[in-house]
Amino acid sequence: MGEVIIYYRPQVITYVNELVFSLYKNHYFGFMEDALSYKDKLLDFIENNISDFPYKTTPFTLVHFGSYYMFYNSTKRTTWYIFFEKKDDKYLVTYISNNHQPISGFLL
Repeated sequence: MGEVIIYYRPQVITYVNELVFSLYKNHYFGFMEDALSYKDKLLDFIENNISDFPYKTTPFTLVHFGSYYMFYNSTKRTTWYIFFEKKDDKYLVTYISNNHQPISGFLL
């Protein structure tokens, strides 16, 4: 297996950066540093696990988000769904959502 290369769609980067401000603004975290740490843990999980974490094929109704997805349990109440495309050792993260969004009802 070669070097794993991970790319992110610009929309994903924008979403993750806006997430930090939203979590802080809506008082999920009392300090901006904690919201940044939460984001960093999500991205670290992707970077460290996308190539070997068991992934699933995206259901047909959601395939426009990406062909595959994996999940990350960040807290007892929040599961993140990371959608992506892959070819050999190259990955493109195409969309990120969580179990608090309606699309989670379509995922196993």
